[in-house]
Amino acid sequence: MAPGETRILCKLAAIPDGEGLGFTLGEGEAQRLIFVIRQGERVYAYVNSCPHAGTPLDWTPNRFLTYDKRHILCATHGARFRIYDGYCFAGPCQGDRLTALPVAVVDGEVVLGAVA
Repeated sequence: MAPGETRILCKLAAIPDGEGLGFTLGEGEAQRLIFVIRQGERVYAYVNSCPHAGTPLDWTPNRFLTYDKRHILCATHGARFRIYDGYCFAGPCQGDRLTALPVAVVDGEVVLGAVA
C-alpha cells in the first residue's frame, strides 16, 4: 500500500469480539502478513511477525491471543504483548514492540490505512 492509501480488510462482524483475524497482503516479494484484533468496536492491527524470531505469531491460523484473551501471544516462544500498543512485557523480546499499522472501523468495515 502506498502512503495515504486505504484498503477494506473485512466487515467488523467477521472478527468475533475478543478475537483476531489474519490477512495476507500483496504477492511474492511484496507479500506481507498482518493481523487485526477486535475489542468491542475498536480494532488494532499489527504486522504478523515476532520482533524476536521474525516468525508469524499464530501457530494455528487466527489464534493470536492468550487463553484468557487479554494479551497477544507469540506461539513460537511464548512472548506476550499488550493488545492496545503491541508492547512486549514478557518473553525474550521484552521491551520490544510489534509493528503497528493504522486501522479503523469505518461504516462497519475494518479499514487498513484509516485513522480513527
